[in-house]
Amino acid sequence: MKVQIINRSHHPLPQYATELSAGLDLRANIESPIELRPMERRLIPTGLFMALPPGYEAQVRPRSGLAIKHGITVLNAPGTIDADYRGEVCVILVNLSDETFVIADGERIAQMVIARHEQAEWETVETLPETERGAGGFGHSGTK
Repeated sequence: MKVQIINRSHHPLPQYATELSAGLDLRANIESPIELRPMERRLIPTGLFMALPPGYEAQVRPRSGLAIKHGITVLNAPGTIDADYRGEVCVILVNLSDETFVIADGERIAQMVIARHEQAEWETVETLPETERGAGGFGHSGTK
């Protein structure tokens, strides 16, 4: 699939790290390092603008290495970029650790997965089909 992209950053376009990777790494495009204090959240620009094809979205997700090593995650994970959005791709990062984390220019801050989606057409009904699970919700299947 081809995706139109404008790269106003001074970094290479997002790339897949391996042949079977689902996510493309997004890099911070900042003029100077950003200190992200514990429990602080910031909107980090990437310098990227794109036009996804109709029926697709881009999901912005945390990078597992930043999460486990530093407690840095994407606050609205996954963040959704709709096919009709033409603004800059930015990432909402939050620091869930108890130490300040410094974001450097060019640092890989998140990953982006491009996925096909459907739009629902609502059908109002009076009852829903029965299932074995029924209305069982959070924790309904037990702990074993």
